[in-house]
Amino acid sequence: MAQTGLDTRLEEELRGLRESGTYKTVHHLTTATGPSAVLEGVGEVVVLCSNNYLGLADHPEVVRAGVAALERYGAGAASVRFISGTLDLHRTLEERLADWVGTEAALTYVSCWNANEGLIPTLVGAGDAVFSDAWNHASIIDACRLIRGAERVVYRHSDMADLEQALAARREARTRLIVTDGVFSMEGDLARLPELVDLAERYDAVLAVDDSHGIGVLGATGRGVAEHFGLLGRVDLVTGTLGKALGGAAGGFVAGSRTVVDYLTQRSRPQLFSNALPPAVAGAALAALDILRREPERVTTLRDNAAFLRAGLLARGFQPLPGASAIVPIIVGATRDAIAWSARLLEAGVLVVGFGFPVVPEGQARLRVQPSAAHTRAHLERALAAFAGLRG
Repeated sequence: MAQTGLDTRLEEELRGLRESGTYKTVHHLTTATGPSAVLEGVGEVVVLCSNNYLGLADHPEVVRAGVAALERYGAGAASVRFISGTLDLHRTLEERLADWVGTEAALTYVSCWNANEGLIPTLVGAGDAVFSDAWNHASIIDACRLIRGAERVVYRHSDMADLEQALAARREARTRLIVTDGVFSMEGDLARLPELVDLAERYDAVLAVDDSHGIGVLGATGRGVAEHFGLLGRVDLVTGTLGKALGGAAGGFVAGSRTVVDYLTQRSRPQLFSNALPPAVAGAALAALDILRREPERVTTLRDNAAFLRAGLLARGFQPLPGASAIVPIIVGATRDAIAWSARLLEAGVLVVGFGFPVVPEGQARLRVQPSAAHTRAHLERALAAFAGLRG
């Protein structure tokens, strides 16, 4: 193909990324993503940057369930949900998800990004107001940008006084929707859920929590940030992913009242115009939920591994951000430095990715370390030895 003016401009920008040391390298794995994996051209490495929190992505029972669903239902539902694309498998998964997060009903989407964009613009419009935490995930930010007619308010991160002031000033809004991450993915800190629930109840607002990094991680049995705070069943709307702790494949969901789920089925554009969740993904996620229900000790192991890793990093002179989640961020500063540290860790056999602008603000680049319940102490000791080498 002939080079276009667009190609020329983009090549110049890409060249600038390479010269500044901020170009992101994509690694190719040749095995499943477990506590360790084989990288093309590198060999076996300890994986400390995956969302496979419970070690279920390559669990034999999860894999078998996905294969069985593939063989029974085929590669896909072959249509959108309301035409011919809803399987009994989807209904079973949605019932189990709703029960797990403490709501009446649930609706699956092909990703949690899709779920957030299907939820927020569908529920609010002219005469409404949506209140979004400043550090919310990009999918929430983009979903809010799709809203037509509603007022969009961004409150300071976890600043409940700022949020309350904004709510009080908009008492006349038809619907007030508060949207927050349950676990903020770049920092690992938790939403101040008790105060958010209280504010939602006092100002007759609806509270929506994206708990993608909390489900399978927080709470005594892994039911998420609501269970962690003893508020299971008190959150109006929960969105989440099947692509992290629940098997690591793909897919997302919205959970809430039967009325909200019915309305989304009728009006949510991603639901009306996208094919249903692939059967293999639904089957694998069901198996992951069964294992989580049967083996809650996986959640305890994950917590223990995160605590061990945090203590080991502190002992070696690093200052990971505090938090109760399984996300252990280490602020580096410059994007090029975070990428350089990531490369040195990879040379030592540990895969940890450096995050920089535009994923995080300029000057706040970091290494985001994420243990799994499947990591052994040997894996974690090897990782800590690699981090110690960064100080050498």
